[in-house]
Amino acid sequence: MSASHNHNDKHELILLSESPYDTPNPNKALQDPEGLSAIGGDLTTTRLLHLYSKGFFPWFSDPDPILWWHPEQRCVLVPEHFHTSKSLIKASRKENWMYSVNQDFASVIGYCSALRADKEGTWISNDIKAAYTELHKLGYAHSIEIWLDDKLVGGFYGVAMGKIFFGESMFSLHPNASKVALKSFCDVAKDCQIELIDCQVESAHLLSLGAKQLPRNDFCAVLTKLIPKIEKNSKLINIGKNSKKCSL
Repeated sequence: MSASHNHNDKHELILLSESPYDTPNPNKALQDPEGLSAIGGDLTTTRLLHLYSKGFFPWFSDPDPILWWHPEQRCVLVPEHFHTSKSLIKASRKENWMYSVNQDFASVIGYCSALRADKEGTWISNDIKAAYTELHKLGYAHSIEIWLDDKLVGGFYGVAMGKIFFGESMFSLHPNASKVALKSFCDVAKDCQIELIDCQVESAHLLSLGAKQLPRNDFCAVLTKLIPKIEKNSKLINIGKNSKKCSL
């Protein structure tokens, strides 16, 4: 069974086949909505890892079918280019922040889901939670947690492969907590040989922290270089295994 599509030569919405290796042409993604490339398929580990390695990510809300995106402009952050503002430095000194890696994945994805539901209608469905929890168990999905007085106040989760980290969603229950989480991760990224963080879609918040826009073809070229084959980031896994709450 092969992928089927409409007859528009330039932009087409692909219906994914049963094969987890079915790969749309990202340059044929729709312009409206921008970046929508494929529909259907499933959230199996094999398909998720394959499509992530090619630059696609799932983004949808129940009861919609699974939608796969590949924006023309990709928001990315080079860890050493993280911009630490004076206000963030001040906030870091004012509070007794602690950070950890992979200590509470379930709570991080739970908070991301609940807060997004309040803001815009959640796309982190139970199926999504189950899929990324499985990726976490297998060593591909990771969480970064920020704590204040032993209370989880911020963090994010995403998928690490090769030398890239694909950020999925973040949350903040305290001012600056998500910024502190990203800064903490950028600080340990070098030890994990992570050269790029994929932030998916731009926001003023991310751009203020040093993220930039990368054209689709350039992003795909970077993926080929940083993910020569699909393999987990063992250094990040080891940091998680040894991670207790650490002071910033």
